[in-house]
Amino acid sequence: MIGIDVGGANLKLVGGDGAIVHYCPLWEDASLEDLLGVYRGQHNDTAAAVVMSGELADCFRTKMEGITWIVDSVRKAFPDALFYGTDGRFHDRAVPQLAAANWLAAADWLRGEHSDAVWVDMGSTTTDIIPLGNFDGLLGLTDFQRLQRGYLVYTGLLRTPIAMQLASVTLRGKPTPLAAEHFAIAADAYLVLGEISTVDYTCDTPDRGEKTVEGSLRRLSRVVCADLDEVRAEGAKEVARQFRDAQLHAIRRAVAAAKKTGGVREVIVSGIGSPLLARELPATDLRESLGPVADALPAHAVREVALRTVGSSPR
Repeated sequence: MIGIDVGGANLKLVGGDGAIVHYCPLWEDASLEDLLGVYRGQHNDTAAAVVMSGELADCFRTKMEGITWIVDSVRKAFPDALFYGTDGRFHDRAVPQLAAANWLAAADWLRGEHSDAVWVDMGSTTTDIIPLGNFDGLLGLTDFQRLQRGYLVYTGLLRTPIAMQLASVTLRGKPTPLAAEHFAIAADAYLVLGEISTVDYTCDTPDRGEKTVEGSLRRLSRVVCADLDEVRAEGAKEVARQFRDAQLHAIRRAVAAAKKTGGVREVIVSGIGSPLLARELPATDLRESLGPVADALPAHAVREVALRTVGSSPR
């Protein structure tokens, strides 16, 4: 069996041979069907358990339109695929409960060994912050409700625009407002700070330019309406540092709130941002026990939950 997580920006696949992550921007007409078809042709997996969050991509007029498109695309490669919903059940057709259930599948699996934990998953775009002690209380939550509760912080390691996280920075001792433009993203900040490599910069750059330290420094300079020779590398890096501090502050604040649910003894982290969070929160990095599949945890989890519940009737 294969576990599939269809996000708006990334497609994550977990099978018996490990995890695969494809950059798959649905808003740019990425061919989900083709990617899955290639995988099916190269592997022996015939059954699939699926979660999604890509239905929110703005190429779809409504979430239900996105859900239907994703279900149809997956089923062309895996006709018998089952889809996990926010009701904690598997479904064999497009239903509203499939919207953004990827985090719940992971919580469903993790609660077995980590019922006294807050789980934090930092991906390219968002960070999930989920107290695992009351699974029934998580059932049915939409992303809208999770935003309100602080269980979803819309900030990530790669795609978050710098100007979305910060209104201003302090440069040369002076407050400096940021241009509210899509000039630079989190990946630029973390590349120049040495937190990621050019290989890890898997999404598109804002200017469609080079994924290099120099390219990122130029983009970071532009958020304060400057060329790199005006603010120098140190000024651009200072923008990056202040972005990182603001992002981590937002995540720490949400984690602290989640801990107040009671009975929390540990914080566990996963996703591509887990090395950063494990050090800065601090927390236990699930990569240490799970290896690379921790970067695609919902895909791994939905596969495990499906294997555990084989025989349950889909609705």
